[in-house]
Amino acid sequence: MAKSPHLTRNEFVKTMLAVLGTVMGVVVGLPAVGYLVGPFLKVSSSDVWVPLGPLENYPVGTPPTLFSFTRTKVNGWERTTNSYGCYVYRETAAHTIVFSNVCTHLACRVKWEQADQMYHCPCHDAEFGPKGQIIQGPQTRPMDRYENKVENGTLMIHFTKG
Repeated sequence: MAKSPHLTRNEFVKTMLAVLGTVMGVVVGLPAVGYLVGPFLKVSSSDVWVPLGPLENYPVGTPPTLFSFTRTKVNGWERTTNSYGCYVYRETAAHTIVFSNVCTHLACRVKWEQADQMYHCPCHDAEFGPKGQIIQGPQTRPMDRYENKVENGTLMIHFTKG
């Protein structure tokens, strides 16, 4: 017996359920896939200017001043907050030097020793001069400097780490 070219009620219901189910799956599925994949596709950038406060907080000729700040990094669903530090030394009214407080040897934190007029790293006795130059120790390069500028009376550093 030849099959009729018309759909039966049962075949029509099955076809409609398949079509509607596919449409609902796409409507719900695409945002879910976007939610799951989206954080991996975002490019994380930490190239920012960080304000260190008014320039008058750093008088000319005074010992280097330690300034601490935090930066939050989002990687996917993970949110990490890191603490950073820098030493601000205002050499003249027009020239300010900002050093990272991280030793260039093994990334320990350096400390300004006022009595000796130098930065000292307690990990391996690395010593740096007031302008970040190497005095002695195992480090192979001077202290890292941050690019800085003054904007509306506020000292700012160019921060590029993650």
